[in-house]
Amino acid sequence: MEKLPPLQKFYEAYSAIADDRFDLAPQQLTVRSSDGTKEYTVTWDDEGHYRSNDNATYWQGYAGYPVLVALLLQGRLPLDEEVATWFVDVPWKQLNEAHKRDYDAALEEAFDLKGLDMAQRLQAEAAADADQEALAELAVAVGRLSEPVRKLG
Repeated sequence: MEKLPPLQKFYEAYSAIADDRFDLAPQQLTVRSSDGTKEYTVTWDDEGHYRSNDNATYWQGYAGYPVLVALLLQGRLPLDEEVATWFVDVPWKQLNEAHKRDYDAALEEAFDLKGLDMAQRLQAEAAADADQEALAELAVAVGRLSEPVRKLG
């Protein structure tokens, strides 16, 4: 993969999985945002092309957290299920807005909100690092999905 996502996007993916905010079909995944106001669509083909309408994938050109959810659920990236459970109910949209997209600061606040001790933080960081390294080795491409984001509520 050419452009890697910030590490925080992996934690957002863990939250989506732990919160069960997704619907998986054979060639499509739907992921709901952490605040429940948006629904993102991810599609893929057998050649490793992933398309999504989330902002990161659509505008920044890297795999946004909905694409990471797909890769984790498909077993293409290693999922540390214990670590994922630590990120249940993290209000990522609120944190990202409060920290003006300073992903490191938002992640630090998420660690604090969840009461993670140093050993847990290190384990979570190791899991995200392993996922990012695995993603760098994958022969996948990401691109824009022209389907509009579905607003909920």
